[in-house]
Amino acid sequence: MAPWHRTAAFIWSTLAFLLYLGYTSAAGPEHAVNYFNNAPARLFFFDDTTSVIYHDAIFGDIHVSQDEGKNWKRADDIPPGEAAMFIEHPFNNRVAFVLTNSYTHYRTDDRGKSWRTFNVPELISYVPKPLSFHSDPQKQEYTLFQGTQCDKIPWGEQCRDVTYYTKDGFASPPQILLEDVSRCQFAHSSKDFKHDADEDLIYCVAFDSSATTGSHNLASSRLYSSTDFFATKQNEDLGIGKNAKGVVAFAIVSKFAVVALKDLTPGSDGDMLLYVTVNTKEWAKAQFPQSSQARLRENAYTIVESTIHSLAVDVVLHDMITVGTLFVSNSNGTYFVESLKDTNRNMMGYVDYETIYGVEGVGIANVVANAQDVERKMSTKQLRSVITFNDGSSWDPLVAPSGTCSSKPCSLHLHSVTDMHNYGPIFSSPAPGFVMGVGSVGKVLAPYAESNTYMSTDAGLTWSMVHEGPFQYEFGDSGSVIVVVDDEQPTDSILYSTDMGQNWNTYNVGIQFRARGLTTVSDSTSQKFLLLGQVMRQSQEPDKGHNAVIYLDFAALDRPKCGSSDKEQWYAIANSKTACIMGAKQWYTRRKANANCYVGEKFHDPEVHDDKCPCEEHDFECDYNYVRSDGKCVPSGPERIPSTQCTLGTPGEKYMGSSGYRKIPGNKCEGGSRLDEPVSKDCSGAAPAEGAVVHQVHPFPSNVVQSEYFRSSKTILIRLADLTVWQSSNEGYTWEQKFPEERFVAIYMHTHSNERAYLITNSQKFYHTTDTGRHWLSSDAPSPPNTFGAQVLRFQPRTEYLIWIGNVGCQPESRYENCHAQAQYTWNNGQNWRLVEDYVVNCDWARDEELRIDSSQILCESYANKQGSQVFFGKENALQLVSGTDYYAKKSKLFDHVAGFTKFSEFLIVAEYLPNRGTLDLQVSLDGRTFALGNYPPGMHPDSHAYTILESSTKSIFLHVTMSESPPWGNILKSNSNGTYFGLSLENVNRDNGGFVDFEKFAGLDGIAMANIVANPAEAALTGHKTVQTKITHNDGGTWQSLVPPSVDSLGMKYLCTSVNCALHVHGFTERFDARSTYSSPSVVGVVMAVGNVGESLATYTESDTFLSRNGGFTWEEVHKDAHLWEFGDSGSIIVIVNDEEPTDHVLFTTDEGLTWREFKFTTEKIRVKDIMTVPEDTSRKFILLGDYPATRDSVIVHLDFSSLTHKKCIVDVDDPGHDDFELWSPSEERDSLCLFGRQTLYHRRKRDVNCVVGDTPKALDNIVQNCTCTREDFECEFNYVRNGDNECVLVPGRKPRPSDDSCRNGEDYWYDRTAYQKVLVSTCEGGDRIDQGTRHLCPGINGHSAIFWMMVILFPFAITALVTWWWYSKSGMARGQDDPFTRSEYSHGSGSGVMATLASVPWFLLGLSGIAFEYVASSLESVSMGYRTRRGYRDVPVDEDAQVLRFEDEE
Repeated sequence: MAPWHRTAAFIWSTLAFLLYLGYTSAAGPEHAVNYFNNAPARLFFFDDTTSVIYHDAIFGDIHVSQDEGKNWKRADDIPPGEAAMFIEHPFNNRVAFVLTNSYTHYRTDDRGKSWRTFNVPELISYVPKPLSFHSDPQKQEYTLFQGTQCDKIPWGEQCRDVTYYTKDGFASPPQILLEDVSRCQFAHSSKDFKHDADEDLIYCVAFDSSATTGSHNLASSRLYSSTDFFATKQNEDLGIGKNAKGVVAFAIVSKFAVVALKDLTPGSDGDMLLYVTVNTKEWAKAQFPQSSQARLRENAYTIVESTIHSLAVDVVLHDMITVGTLFVSNSNGTYFVESLKDTNRNMMGYVDYETIYGVEGVGIANVVANAQDVERKMSTKQLRSVITFNDGSSWDPLVAPSGTCSSKPCSLHLHSVTDMHNYGPIFSSPAPGFVMGVGSVGKVLAPYAESNTYMSTDAGLTWSMVHEGPFQYEFGDSGSVIVVVDDEQPTDSILYSTDMGQNWNTYNVGIQFRARGLTTVSDSTSQKFLLLGQVMRQSQEPDKGHNAVIYLDFAALDRPKCGSSDKEQWYAIANSKTACIMGAKQWYTRRKANANCYVGEKFHDPEVHDDKCPCEEHDFECDYNYVRSDGKCVPSGPERIPSTQCTLGTPGEKYMGSSGYRKIPGNKCEGGSRLDEPVSKDCSGAAPAEGAVVHQVHPFPSNVVQSEYFRSSKTILIRLADLTVWQSSNEGYTWEQKFPEERFVAIYMHTHSNERAYLITNSQKFYHTTDTGRHWLSSDAPSPPNTFGAQVLRFQPRTEYLIWIGNVGCQPESRYENCHAQAQYTWNNGQNWRLVEDYVVNCDWARDEELRIDSSQILCESYANKQGSQVFFGKENALQLVSGTDYYAKKSKLFDHVAGFTKFSEFLIVAEYLPNRGTLDLQVSLDGRTFALGNYPPGMHPDSHAYTILESSTKSIFLHVTMSESPPWGNILKSNSNGTYFGLSLENVNRDNGGFVDFEKFAGLDGIAMANIVANPAEAALTGHKTVQTKITHNDGGTWQSLVPPSVDSLGMKYLCTSVNCALHVHGFTERFDARSTYSSPSVVGVVMAVGNVGESLATYTESDTFLSRNGGFTWEEVHKDAHLWEFGDSGSIIVIVNDEEPTDHVLFTTDEGLTWREFKFTTEKIRVKDIMTVPEDTSRKFILLGDYPATRDSVIVHLDFSSLTHKKCIVDVDDPGHDDFELWSPSEERDSLCLFGRQTLYHRRKRDVNCVVGDTPKALDNIVQNCTCTREDFECEFNYVRNGDNECVLVPGRKPRPSDDSCRNGEDYWYDRTAYQKVLVSTCEGGDRIDQGTRHLCPGINGHSAIFWMMVILFPFAITALVTWWWYSKSGMARGQDDPFTRSEYSHGSGSGVMATLASVPWFLLGLSGIAFEYVASSLESVSMGYRTRRGYRDVPVDEDAQVLRFEDEE
């Protein structure tokens, strides 16, 4: 080619290149600006369309754009100012509704182009969702409408919500569905909630009765369902029968339907309960870890964004701070585990937690790093961000961008849901893997204004900073365009990137604005964006609104459409610890970062692909009838097998049974570990035929020294004398040794959490579980467990808070010179510890379940001189009681010298030692700060006697004061309600040398107790031989009687003892192997068992027989000869007894409460049984015998399973109790009086002769039929009075009666002189013979005046007004017919408003008087309502007339 040709070609190519560069550099986005008067209440894109709705709620207008926001037009079919609410149809992207404040509303079927009217009978109800839609494409016109119906009443309107339905989208008038509702919803109203229920199934939360005032009782709120639009309705009992009331909310969340109801059962403190279904048929209670930290309270929990695999619920831990704990459920939403502690939330209930869109298992949350300081000092929250890649199983910090950390710990932290600055999801969008956020790098999150903008392109694995400062952000065209805008300063520009944030371009939109929102179509597949801004003053134009919608179109960049070579496969969380979620690896196709092209798949959601993973253990859960123990699924009992198997009866016959595992529903794994494949099992181990009993015998190498059941669980722990611990998760059916390499010295069960336990080793290591032993974790204590006899662990209602008392300086090499006990506390279950006190004897939390005082208060008994070895300390080193609030940071000494302290119910009791006299004083407190000295009958002050505090379940303290040390016995004293005055209840009560007393109250029946007395105290003091008799009280210790003996024994023979001195006497507390064994069971009210004899006194144990009472001890029957141990099972439907006088090979059991007995032989080698155990609630048909072989003394445990005795389930009708397999029983039935404790109460229990399984059958609530008039049984002796031989209360010689209480502090009308009697606290009797009230006196104050007095008070101002009016009338000239306008006008102005001002003083005076009366009534009502509130602190504890002793009035 010639040189000039080459030159020309070069010039032309250069020009073409420059032209191309100029063209491409000039190419940029297009924009258009539209102005509105007000910011939008809703800015809504119809799904997969270009249509947008702008709802101006202030002006009540709807604006519509059909081109993604470039051009806008007001919806002319809707009159101006009418649009109150905009609601889209979630399953039809053409339909939407505009609701008004009238009876006429509007509907569009063409995405807002046109609107048609429809009418409804009622005004809309102002609830978040007044319309509910059907998800079936064939029934999308089915709609529910919630309106408010009001009726005129004399003093206003009475309103209630009513739901209507339409099957044609309101083309015809809607029909009424149900009245008195709070919410109705189609069961088919979610694409994720898949089930085969009737297509017309509707759920409604509604009231079953209305009050005349228009308000409702929460107890009447229930969940109803109907499949015929409530022509008939069904009460959804949620599997709990009549107790399914107090329904607060119903919602469909992901694949779950959830009902929240308030627990209205007595003593529940109004906790919230969740019931969940995945199929509309079976409802199950959501089980949270049993700790007070996991209690659901109204307005204190949030169901957060959940996956299709599990529900996520955030629960508030404390009343005053916005810190929660995140719990995640199993696949059917019923069992929750703690996922994340100290989550951040705000007062509105929003939680800093969001799942990453389209990437299963990934979520980002914020936690409060200084939660303890926030609680203790109300400090400002310090937030940290964490991320999970496995649905909340574990959490990790966000990895900071490379090179940004200058110190440790250091990670990335992001502002989240509680600090929203834009529309839609906080972090992610449908663009696969793209995540953005505003935050900071460091130890904790910086304020928003000091934060920067970060992005991740791999779903949160790695991050990079894309711009300094906080920016709003949005993704478009599946991530090929990213737009950000300054979120703190006014601006006229936006920034955009087309290469995943590597480079950024600036685009000027021509006006100054403050960004208020940045959005695009819902699936982020468009190249067009909408930017909302508030126009700054310099850019405002006349006649244009101050709110701008800026339309941005990046299609104008003229990039080519991406081809296959421009795309890549992107695997979600491919580099994380867990690549597989629910058995599959997810991957998407997305554009490469450096590809200069647009994706162009508008309105096409990113398609997720699954690569199946090999199955692993985490893909399986426990099968039915199996429970998880230490990570393995073990059987909870023998397995039921098909009727076609195990039919030959040949030895060694096998069947194919469950492996114990099943694949989690929805899991996609294939191959790999097939844990769910059936396994071959021996037929001998299968569940037996109906009527048979199963047993297993387990020998152990050493004696059982401790056994503990988890409450509300089938798991039991035992500790042997050889320091090993064994666990059974199936009520003793199988056993496994825990940590064989360790030596355990104690097992502690958490006293406030059913699921927590602690295994204490002989070193600093301890093991703990938070899920009833399914998993155990090891932790290190600050010191080895103490050897000074102090309890090693102390617990409080906040389950993570523990106190540890251990040995310090007690190593042999230190020669024990400074050996002492040291207390430390932890706020996170042993992860961190802080010192409480040295040289302690006992430290404990002051707060308890009923002692509602400062939860940070710690009480410690510690020695005054903290030097030397504690081993050698004596009384010369004073043992002080110190109280420390703020976790012992602020200490105050309560007592200089004490012998000990304890907590009973709402009482804190301290034994103060008086060294000058060498005696004791009992001090009682209800608030942990102020104490009152007890007052005692003469000669019974505990200063010179040993004493035992028995119990205080009926708001009184029962105290045993020892009157004789050898042999030991004493008197039982009973206190008033604040523990300050003690009166004699029963004399000469038997005690043993260990301090245990023969006194026991019956479970489930307050006020009934049995005690054994020494009938020959004078003789016993000389001979040492005690003659023991049994007494019973049915009025909480007010009076005691002998037990009425049965007329014949179990063989039908008359007893030899026939004199009037004959009675039934039973062996008590002092003779039991296990102190936890009781006469009665809370699961079967009124049924009591005991071992004893009929005679004039108690015989030896081996000469005794077994007795039973079905009516709370009023009458008794002998059910079997010889002494036996007993245990109740399945709420009393089965009772098992075993001979413990000698070795045995069998047990006896009854299903009719002792009418008939059957024998079951469990061994060929006899064992000596020491105890029978079952679950603490006595609701199981499985029992455990603890014993040993007489020859070798080796321990043996026998598991007995009576589950197959019958498969018949008890039938219960909670709406008509007493006409099914249960009876209504009253403890007063066998008495002359129908009343007990001042009331007639009916209890619900199984009929004696019905052989059926109670199980978890719901029972009717105990029903108080009526309160009774007071009789002598409702009273006990006042302080300083005792009963004489005629059973009358008389003054103790030399003592004075207490002065009468005339304070009238509770708003009484009258006060009374004291008498020799006081009313038993547990009694609710009314009226009758009030022998506790002497002469009546009027109370001072508003109630202490006569009717004449109040008539004068009311009429006096009228009289004065009449005189003033007459005077003004006579002086004004009106009486004389004068007509001087000037004079009257001047006078009128001078006086204010003339006669009307004077007359107006009368009604205002009366209003003032009525205000005083109202204040009195309100205070009275408040005092009445106290009993229905959650008790918080000592101030709400019921206070009797002696409350001034605790100086309540001095506190405020």
